[in-house]
Amino acid sequence: MRRVVVTGLGIASSIGVGAAEFAEALRAGRSGAHPITAFPTEGFEHTNACEVLDYPAAQWIRELDPAELGRATRFAVGCARMALEDAGIAVAAARLLRSIIAVGTTNGESREVEVQVEHQHATGTVAIDPGAARRHRSSRMSVDIARELGCTLTEAVTIPTACAAGNYAIGYGFEAVAAGDADLALCGGADALGRNTFAGFYRLGTIAPELCRPFDRNRKGILTGEGGAILVLETLDAAVARGAHIYAELLGYGLSCDASHPVAPERDSVARCMTRAHAQAGITPDQVDFISAHGTGTKANDLTEVAAIRQVFGAAPPPTVSIKSMLGHAMGAASALAAAACALSLSTGFIPPTINHTEPDPEIDIDCVPNTARTADLRIAQNNALAFGGNNSVLIMGRPR
Repeated sequence: MRRVVVTGLGIASSIGVGAAEFAEALRAGRSGAHPITAFPTEGFEHTNACEVLDYPAAQWIRELDPAELGRATRFAVGCARMALEDAGIAVAAARLLRSIIAVGTTNGESREVEVQVEHQHATGTVAIDPGAARRHRSSRMSVDIARELGCTLTEAVTIPTACAAGNYAIGYGFEAVAAGDADLALCGGADALGRNTFAGFYRLGTIAPELCRPFDRNRKGILTGEGGAILVLETLDAAVARGAHIYAELLGYGLSCDASHPVAPERDSVARCMTRAHAQAGITPDQVDFISAHGTGTKANDLTEVAAIRQVFGAAPPPTVSIKSMLGHAMGAASALAAAACALSLSTGFIPPTINHTEPDPEIDIDCVPNTARTADLRIAQNNALAFGGNNSVLIMGRPR
């Protein structure tokens, strides 16, 4: 197995676009929460979300017409080119490499369907926009990256394992590069804010009135979010040979699917997923310096995830944070954005905070790095992702050696 490293980051988030802006926002504990503009919110008592307001799609999508792409696909395609440029890999050079393009998502381009249904309902027509029929396919999120970059020696896959999909996609690319099946991987996740998802979580009673407060006694639920993150993976040897900046090394990952409940996480399955990730990475729990938790800010998630962490790590787990307190829950992009945050943390030596923290929850009693980022000498970070249907994925990343 070849050693695999992260050399490029393409990021579109509610708190910043690009690696530098995203890292600065994480350090500052910036919140992306604000009133929703993506769709009408009449009838909803709570209307905050974490929307990406300033995403310059045309700056990063140069071969395809951004207007012909759905919003989530624009995040994926733009972040892929952004990541390649951040890695210092010319597009012409990328075309010559055997590659994997893997994008995780929860909703794909369901927003396109929503818009057409709203139009039909408002006008009484059965006609739809032919462009929407082309844009709505989830497969375009990965295929259009290949089209934009002109990559033909590639396998393009879209992975729909809900809110763990970003980690799944990164793990897929990691295995391909480590095994020698590919020399380059562009992988991560993307999702766009939509009324269908917002309404679904609202009906479940899990939308917070204003802010997301993971691990806090006064938590009220999640805020939905959106965005994208694509990571460039290549072998350590290739990165060193071309003098690339290395953010982090991917050490291993674990998967589990318990299928015990449609929406509730299952402690033993989550613990099993973490143990599998540690085994593949060749580490023990005491070597992990911090955990980027799934951390949605719901009681069911917070209590179950922390119970699973204690099952693996014992009574004194490492600092455990949730960047969803800043970004909201970006669905399929969530764990990819968290993976990018882990890579930035390892390369620059800080732990992002869990913001909006007012009162510790005595049922949890963990160090969530409340409200203020912490300077730290980090070696290994763990990135948790838990999804509906019992889909779990855990990434282990290390400081470049």
